[in-house]
Amino acid sequence: MYALGLCLLFSGAAMAQESEGDGLKSYNFVEAQGGMQFTPTDAKNSKLITPIGALSFGRFFTPAVGARIHVNGWQAKSGFEFADGSSYYKWNYITTDIDVLLNLNRLISKKNHFLNVMLIGGIGLNTAWGNEEANALAASDLDLNMPLVWDGTRLSHNIRGGVRLETDVTKPVGVSLEVTANSLDDRFNSKFSNRDDWMITAMLGVSVRFGHKYKEKAPEPEPAPEPAPAPKPEPKTITRVDTIYKKVPVKLREERFYSIRESDPQAKNAQMTRVAEFLKNYPEATITITGYADKGTGNPTINMKYSQQRADMYKQDLINEYGCDGSRINTAAKGDTVQPFSENDKNRCVIIEGQAEKTEMETVTKTETVYE
Repeated sequence: MYALGLCLLFSGAAMAQESEGDGLKSYNFVEAQGGMQFTPTDAKNSKLITPIGALSFGRFFTPAVGARIHVNGWQAKSGFEFADGSSYYKWNYITTDIDVLLNLNRLISKKNHFLNVMLIGGIGLNTAWGNEEANALAASDLDLNMPLVWDGTRLSHNIRGGVRLETDVTKPVGVSLEVTANSLDDRFNSKFSNRDDWMITAMLGVSVRFGHKYKEKAPEPEPAPEPAPAPKPEPKTITRVDTIYKKVPVKLREERFYSIRESDPQAKNAQMTRVAEFLKNYPEATITITGYADKGTGNPTINMKYSQQRADMYKQDLINEYGCDGSRINTAAKGDTVQPFSENDKNRCVIIEGQAEKTEMETVTKTETVYE
């Protein structure tokens, strides 16, 4: 019902639309389908699945909106489940519907689509017969509640809504997958529920499209005569000097040795001055002070402690003596797990590293030939 309402709501506006993507206006189609259906009830749904076949003829009046006469049917099944067993019965039916098809892809875009999504809405008449098994079950001594059991031929309304996936509509042959829900009279399955019975169908189909009509293309205008070529200008050589600015990486690396190889105070001060100047000249830069210890003395635990103390002391000297921002100085300790130098004693050290960028100006001279 919802799909039918949506189809009718949009069909008026969509009928006026034409495809400008491929020029297609309308086409006819014939389709054969086959699949499975079941009518849900209080029995096991897995035992109610039966085959279904269908044949339809229709037309798409625009690439977005079409209609079809759809005939489907074969066999339906229902039954009862008991504590000590079950009883099922079958009957035949055929349903004739008039359906509206709404191509959602073509409503959104006028271009071709490999796979189209369509809504289906329709209404029609269901004819059922061959209900002898249900009548025999109702007349048995099982005391079943089947007040709606019918005999002979039974007519019922059919209201349909569903979804359809279909291949590109501009090709002569297409393949589709269609799932629909059909609402029928409560008597359809001979069981009383005080509401409409439902039939759920799923079918694969093969369609043949024919009678395509396309928009007539307007004749292309005659090309304008080409103007006479203009006289070729004389070349002129000019020289241009351009100034460009580029980012250049700047790296900092300083080494501070302790104990045996400790530098004199003046060398230490000169080194710290260079580190402090780096932080001052590049306000966005940060540095890392990594402390090390040699494997030749101490043990791993003590060496890790000493290497951290060396890094921390170096950081505090930068902060206290040179006014550096401590938040831009990171420390790390490697102990004797890493030996940056092959000579054992040199590994009692800290290594200071940082990276920044500076802008350099470069002058480029270009010579080119122009025509005036």
